[in-house]
Amino acid sequence: NNITIQIPHQLFINGEFVDAEGGKTYKTINPTDGQVHGTQIPFPLPIYLHYLLADLMEQHQEELATIESINSGAVYTLALKTHIGMSVQTFRYFAGWCDKIQGCTIPINQARPNRNLTFTKKEPIGVCAIVIPWNYPLMMLAWKTAACLAAGNTVVLKPAQVTPLTALKFAELTALAKFPKGVVNILPGSGSLVGQRLSDHPDVRKLGFTGSTEIGKQIMKSCAVSNVKKVSLELGGKSPLIIFNDCDLDKAVRMGMSSVFFNKGENCIAAGRLFIEESIHDTFVERVVNEIKKMKIGDPLDRSTDHGPQNHKAHLDKLVEYCEKGVKEGANLVCGGKQVNRPGFFFEPTVFTDVQDHMYIAIEESFGPIMIISKFSNGLVLQRANATEYGLASGVFTRDISKALYVSEKLQAGTVFINTYNKTDVAAPFGGFKQSGFGKDLGKT
Repeated sequence: NNITIQIPHQLFINGEFVDAEGGKTYKTINPTDGQVHGTQIPFPLPIYLHYLLADLMEQHQEELATIESINSGAVYTLALKTHIGMSVQTFRYFAGWCDKIQGCTIPINQARPNRNLTFTKKEPIGVCAIVIPWNYPLMMLAWKTAACLAAGNTVVLKPAQVTPLTALKFAELTALAKFPKGVVNILPGSGSLVGQRLSDHPDVRKLGFTGSTEIGKQIMKSCAVSNVKKVSLELGGKSPLIIFNDCDLDKAVRMGMSSVFFNKGENCIAAGRLFIEESIHDTFVERVVNEIKKMKIGDPLDRSTDHGPQNHKAHLDKLVEYCEKGVKEGANLVCGGKQVNRPGFFFEPTVFTDVQDHMYIAIEESFGPIMIISKFSNGLVLQRANATEYGLASGVFTRDISKALYVSEKLQAGTVFINTYNKTDVAAPFGGFKQSGFGKDLGKT
């Protein structure tokens, strides 16, 4: 009859539709053609599954946040709001793209009088491999998986070897949402084994990776040699944050601390180096140190904790070594720089000043709660800020909007924050320049 009908398919008890015990169902048959009647759903299947999965993640958000805390060391309140909250938002956002991926009709010279027509189609790539890091286990999964599924692809995902638990819980939720078998696949294991096999596999047509620049280069090479896979890479960073003397100093101190210590420094866009104008340098440092003294280091499941443990011992050891190099080269260690004297992988929030451009800690990323401060008093600060092989993020604090826009245009980074920091959004594309990689997560792109 040229209409779409929706038929309830559950039991109707006490005024509501409910599933049978054990979820049992039976088939009804159309006597005209002998076909099974399909169950109607309110949206095309990918949209429905995205929304259903987001709802399930939200229903299990406290459980997911707890798993994230005990596996990655993230403070529970942050895990709940950011790690899990943004993951839910990501699936809801990409649900809206499922039926809006389309080609176009292109006018051509031969259209008339020959009546030729040219049009493009957007088609799924096929099997997409995803290799994610350990700092935001579920959120990195969501950023990449939601987009792949919205475009009609299947996913084989390798979580970081040290943080597989929320990925496995996520897999359980996809089964609960009745995703078609084989659409989402989770393979925990080592990067050298599982990650390498995904890079080499001839049936994988796209690989998305977030991690170190060194491993990203290896993946890119393997993808090229195997079958010229499409690759998107979100790699290392050494994001500069420039704070001018005409800034709102209260906000600059607050956001400056967040730019470094958010998620205990295990944050790809963390401000790897702060350039503070000389006239406010000492005041800024003094206020930061006073705020650090107020931070509570402890159990990430304790709601009053500000700063949890680093993710694993090898990373903790690297942070200790990093600070030792800074001291050896002559940087001024103002506070921190050591492992906290308690069980677990806790590292003290750390501040270095008098950091010169040639020093190791001025060049290399720590990926930890270490604030690297250099002062400036002339027009060369932009040149110094851009003197890095990385270009993931950056920031500027000033009340002068003209200065802010000028600096943001000149900074060589995929994201520039102005008078704020760490403000990512599911609608805004995210990715880097130079050796921070290429390709974008989130947004239309």
